Order: sequence, then C-alpha cells, then structure tokens
Amino acid sequence: MNRTEWPSRAEPLRRPPRLGPGARVAVVAPSGPVPEERLQAGLDVLRGWDLDPVAAPHVLDRHGEFDYLAGTDADRAADLQAAWCDPAVDAVICARGGYGVQRMVDLLDWTAMRAAGPKVLVGFSDITALHEAFATRLGLVTLHGPMAAGVDFLKNTRAQEHLKATLFAPETVRTLASDGTALAPGRARGVTLGGCLALLAADLGTPHTRPSARGGLLCLEDVGEEPYRLDRYLTQLSRAGWFDGVSGLLLGSWAQCGPYEKVRALLADRLGALGVPVAEQFGFGHCDGALTVPFGVTAELDADAGTLTLDEPALS
Repeated sequence: MNRTEWPSRAEPLRRPPRLGPGARVAVVAPSGPVPEERLQAGLDVLRGWDLDPVAAPHVLDRHGEFDYLAGTDADRAADLQAAWCDPAVDAVICARGGYGVQRMVDLLDWTAMRAAGPKVLVGFSDITALHEAFATRLGLVTLHGPMAAGVDFLKNTRAQEHLKATLFAPETVRTLASDGTALAPGRARGVTLGGCLALLAADLGTPHTRPSARGGLLCLEDVGEEPYRLDRYLTQLSRAGWFDGVSGLLLGSWAQCGPYEKVRALLADRLGALGVPVAEQFGFGHCDGALTVPFGVTAELDADAGTLTLDEPALS
C-alpha cells in the first residue's frame, strides 16, 4: 500500500483470532538485548497460562558492535518474519523494547506476512513502530501491552491478568478504566492508535506510518524524556499536522520524565488547543500494572469517567 492509498482517517482494522489453551506463542526480540533470566521467567508465565511459548533463534543475541541491539538487523527481522509466517504460531509477543525496530522494519517482507494471515502482536515502547507498520501494511489490530521479558510484566499481577484476559477472553475487558482525571472533559468516539510519543515523532515521513491521527483516539506515553524533549515531540507532530482531526486523546504514563505537575502543564499547553476530550494518567505504558490497549478498534472515550469502551472485543 502506498501513501495515496491510505485512508484519510483512522479506520477499524481486522481483528486477529483470540488464543485458546495450547496456542503457540513466539517470543521475539526486535529491539534491545534480552536478559536470559528474564526471558525464562516470562516463558514460565506464559506456560502457566497453558500456552506453548517458543523463543526465536536470535532472541538472546547481542550486536557485536552496538550492544543496545539484540543482534543484527537482519537476524531480528528474520526472527519476526519467520515467526509471523509460521502457520503453527498463533501470536507473536515481543520480549522487550529499547531501540532497534526502526533499523529492521524495512527488511520485512510485507507481502509474505500479509499472506500468512492475521495473528496477535503484543508489545509497547519501541514496538510502537511495529504497531504503525502492522496497521498500515497488514491492516491488523495489535495489542499495546506488556512484553514477555519486561520487569513490569514479570513483577505485576495486574499487568499479567489484563493481558491474559485480552488474549483469551477479550469480551471481559471491553471497558478499560483508569484512576486518572480529565485534562480536557468530554466524550469522543474513534479508532484507537498511538504508542510511545518519541517513536511516533521519529516515524514521521517514513513508509510505515499513517499521515495523521484523524478520526482516532490517540494514546500517548513515554519514559525517560525531559519535558523539553516531550515538548519537541509534541510540537513536531503538531507542525506536521498529525493531530489534525483527532477525536480524543488518552495519556498514559510519563515515568522518569520529571515532576508530573510540570509534565501535566506541558501536555495541557500542547494538546489543550485541540479542543477534544483528553484523559490523563490512563494506566498504560511504562508503569506498574499497565493495561493492555488494543490499537485499531472503534471505541468511546469518556474522559470525565476515565473509561475507554470498545465497540467489540479486541480479538475475534
């Protein structure tokens, strides 16, 4: 699909099938290197759900020169593509984020992956670049949720249980509720999308991202970014027209981004002029007990109540 063929606004995407007992799940590392003990702990959690997890061949690799990468770009791409195209694999869960997807995403054979049919993809943070690519190239709903070797997943029962419910019984988690408040009140309907703010800004102008979030309920979060950097990303997206026509916003965690009152003031300054409902501290992203948010589904946001209600379950 080229740019001229992309919809002018966010549209609902095809839902992959839910998982059942015994489903095979491939764990891949498309970004940063994965500690072996955390990988094994994550595989144990998945086995405890009666899944059949398999680690990709290069999941524990580390790049010989750039140690922030989980092996070479070619090997990381090959692992993801092989897992996706394997008919015995029902879902692909990323091991962790970090950095690296943007280096390997252009190496994927999207024609072959599209022919493999719909499956579940789970991840967040750097995996934002894959969420956008899977939306634009495969037209699939994906899950912005905790990753198999992530500390937040291994140490938090709430994060585990919400992901498990989304995978196995998605009709039970059609309403996502937060403890946050409304940065801007009101209700809005649209198609969910988004992810890590820095990655969305970095993806601008690339072949695998939408031209804007028009018609969407845009989810934003980040970690370890000083307020001036968040300002830069928000301003860049705004100047590029990426916020034009957005229906509403959900703001997740801003861990290690400075005092929240300063971050909140910045978010109000940069996003308040959009004139749409904005829910803050919605409980997804780099935080304890992170919710799993499906991207590509039509939903209603009630910023005052702090709820996101999906029109239909995330998975079919």
